[in-house]
Amino acid sequence: MQYQEALDYLYSRLPVFHRIGPIALKPGLDNTLRLCEALGNPQHQFRSIHVAGTNGKGSTSHMLAAIYQSAGYRVGLYTSPHLKSFTERIRLDGQPIAEDEVALFVTTHQSLIESIEPSFFEVTVAMAFDYFARQQPDVAIIEVGLGGRLDSTNVITPLASVITNIGLDHTDILGDTLPKIAREKAGITKAGIPLIIGETQSETTPVFTEIANQLKAPIVFADQLYTVADAGLSDGVRNIRVQSGDGETLSYTLDLTGGYQLLNVATALATVQALQSILPVSTESIQTGLQAVVPLTGLNGRFQTLHQQPRVIVDTAHNKPGLEALFTTIQSIPFASLRLVIGLVADKDRTAVLLSLPESAIYYFCQADSPRSLPAATLQAEAASLGRMGTTYPDVNRALAAALQQATPDDLILVTGSNYHIAELIKL
Repeated sequence: MQYQEALDYLYSRLPVFHRIGPIALKPGLDNTLRLCEALGNPQHQFRSIHVAGTNGKGSTSHMLAAIYQSAGYRVGLYTSPHLKSFTERIRLDGQPIAEDEVALFVTTHQSLIESIEPSFFEVTVAMAFDYFARQQPDVAIIEVGLGGRLDSTNVITPLASVITNIGLDHTDILGDTLPKIAREKAGITKAGIPLIIGETQSETTPVFTEIANQLKAPIVFADQLYTVADAGLSDGVRNIRVQSGDGETLSYTLDLTGGYQLLNVATALATVQALQSILPVSTESIQTGLQAVVPLTGLNGRFQTLHQQPRVIVDTAHNKPGLEALFTTIQSIPFASLRLVIGLVADKDRTAVLLSLPESAIYYFCQADSPRSLPAATLQAEAASLGRMGTTYPDVNRALAAALQQATPDDLILVTGSNYHIAELIKL
């Protein structure tokens, strides 16, 4: 098979979450373990860091990759979903896996895939682990897909387990309270392996502490170790001051400019500190990595500016806590009018999401070319019932074009919501 044939085969044959939602999930780790066993158990053949969380796990994973790359390590990175190309999911030193590697894996293991009948995600995890086992990075950063306990990535024994935060998302799968969701995500905790929690939350701290104690896993809360303060934006980067528990204060610059990234910085720093004896990193390498996360790792869609006058920002926030954090940053930016280009998936708690959006914005409702995407007209009607008024467009590019045409140079256009319509942006 050629690359496109291999992708078409996977998409047509296997259930894909980003196309059909939760029914694509295959409960348990059996399929992943069977795939890995047939591949020689690659998950045990490279060192890893496992990253879970409701929001921020992607940004934290990319920060860690950038820091370790800057320190001279060879770094693997597995994330999901992709925005533009499937190959974005599997990277080595920031470079996506070659299309030929994807085609070869699918061609070589087609009979295995057909005998096990895994999900699309289970195959991509096995592909990533096989690739890293052969490439032998010094460390691979592995982002959880959904949840933790039953996520396909949870067959590794990492150097550290990281959980950024807990919010109400995927409640139909993970539970309808923060403690229930925390328990699912804490399922990545391993006996004796350091557990780094990004945010101290009163409802979830007892869950994490209980599980860490049961497994004798050293636990730290990043926001108790580091205080990260915003020192303002300049020249397209965010300046931050980091104070550690011993009173030392250091200044860094971060090319991920969303204000919500400050907590992710603390999580990344706490992880680096926990592994300092295994993977030593200098202060200089941390600074180099944080100021160049995007070019070092290829991260897109995190408070990314696409255009000036009017300023166009794209951000993949798609749940209530993520959007609330995003709009906290938006409030710090001067603008005449806010124009919001948004699309959502149909299987989300849309009322909570819509109520987190400002009533004063001018809305451009759109939809992605995906069976999961909520029709723009339905989104418009639901938003209107909550006082968010706007016009519908068949896709994100036409919605953005209309916003640009109607905006003044001092307006702010924000493209957010579902990853899937953001992925269709031509200029991303």
